[in-house]
Amino acid sequence: MVNQTKINELIEKRVKAKLGGGEKRIESQHAKGKLTARERIELLLDDDSFEEFDMFVTHRTKSFGLDKQKYLSDGVITGHGTIDGRIVYVFSQDFTVFGGSLSETYALKICKIMDMAMKIGAPVIGLNDSGGARIQEGVRSLAGYAEIFQRNIMASGVIPQISSILGPCAGGAVYSPALTDFTIMTDQTSYMFVTGPKVVETVTGEMVSTEELGGAHIHSTKSGVSHFLAENDEENILLLRKLMSYLPSNNLEDPPIIRCTDPIDRLEDVLNEFIPENPNQPYDMVNVISTITDRGEFMEVHRNYARNIVVGFARFNGRPVGIVANQPKYYAGVLDIEASRKAARFVRFCDAFNIPLVTLVDVPGFLPGTGQEYGGIILHGAKLLFAYGEATVPKVTITLRKSYGGAHDVMSCKQLRGDINYAWPTAEIAVMGAKGAVEVLEGRNINKIDDAEEKREYITQKEDEYTKKFANPYEAAKYGFIDDVIEPRNTRFRIIRALELLANKKEVNPPKKHSNIPL
Repeated sequence: MVNQTKINELIEKRVKAKLGGGEKRIESQHAKGKLTARERIELLLDDDSFEEFDMFVTHRTKSFGLDKQKYLSDGVITGHGTIDGRIVYVFSQDFTVFGGSLSETYALKICKIMDMAMKIGAPVIGLNDSGGARIQEGVRSLAGYAEIFQRNIMASGVIPQISSILGPCAGGAVYSPALTDFTIMTDQTSYMFVTGPKVVETVTGEMVSTEELGGAHIHSTKSGVSHFLAENDEENILLLRKLMSYLPSNNLEDPPIIRCTDPIDRLEDVLNEFIPENPNQPYDMVNVISTITDRGEFMEVHRNYARNIVVGFARFNGRPVGIVANQPKYYAGVLDIEASRKAARFVRFCDAFNIPLVTLVDVPGFLPGTGQEYGGIILHGAKLLFAYGEATVPKVTITLRKSYGGAHDVMSCKQLRGDINYAWPTAEIAVMGAKGAVEVLEGRNINKIDDAEEKREYITQKEDEYTKKFANPYEAAKYGFIDDVIEPRNTRFRIIRALELLANKKEVNPPKKHSNIPL
């Protein structure tokens, strides 16, 4: 009977812990259209796979009457489970307990699973829904954040780290998600900012709402802090599961290859006619991507930010790849500050986790202007240049149309250790377009012509000569900078063949403490 009494006590404690802050607060969470911390874990992980740690942890604070307010688990649920059978560690912040605020013991719980994840080489997923530091604990809560940050830094490039923002995330709390690899926000119910609207008004006089300052839409379109935008908790968490399907568990593993039923030699005749005759006419690069990938699937990252470049995950013959592509549909696919930062971060992630890179090029150059120069386009453009040059994963590059000037070099050219570089017959690889080139090369001669009609004819003639000589892939192919000029409809097959050829590629950078990428 004594044993049964103790077992009953255990069962009662588990029931109490699973209620978090109680039924009323759970109802309030649901009323906001949000799931509870435990419901989120249940949706994220495979059925019956969650093993919880530290369910019986409570805070240690006696000040401000907190000694009379203690909840089992102390506001965060931690443990491990599986996604598609693969082990992941997870923490889920419980807003029903002290608004999800972080205490010393709360931080220690998160640190424990992060340390365990590093030991066994498994991803860490954070489900964030917290009011920030627990003020009653003072500096101990700040120290707790710093302990988490240090682990984020040590885990970077070793295990995938993903942050899901499902409610408030403010002050020091924002820096852990910022240190992770991907952040997913939920529209209307999640927000992130360093200082809130009231502080902003006090310090700067600026009147701004929570949504305008740090809402999911703002961070998905303007700042680039959020990589994905979800409509609700369910979509947010399902995006997490899908993202995990492309990633390895750690930096010593290859990404998971799945069985492919899509023919590798599938020809797409539509691609032969895809590039418009007018070199200035836009088209949608995403349509090209969905035409050549397995079953047309493409998980775009940063879809709403820096839309002149496209990045995301896809598969070729079941093999995950990272795709980087200029997007002629927006600003003619020009590279600017935001596009360079976006692509550089993505390239470095793929390289860290052994994910091959497929680059689709149609770039007229870097965006000119004082705004870009004052904003440091030189440094930001160099980030992408550095990322490609540093990457040792298989790199396959295909030039579809324009590849001009410095932007040609930046977009995974042969000299940045591009492994296999193809071009479509429509490719134009040159220092600049015909119009600009003729202005530079023939400026003096043009100025000597007084008759307007004669001047137009001369310019047209010289532009045609330049186009025939340089605006084609064969000049680059002549020097071996392009490995082959391919028929567009064969693109899928040629990429798959290249990736299979490069599957066992070995390339090592010189020994160093770390590189000094231009920041």
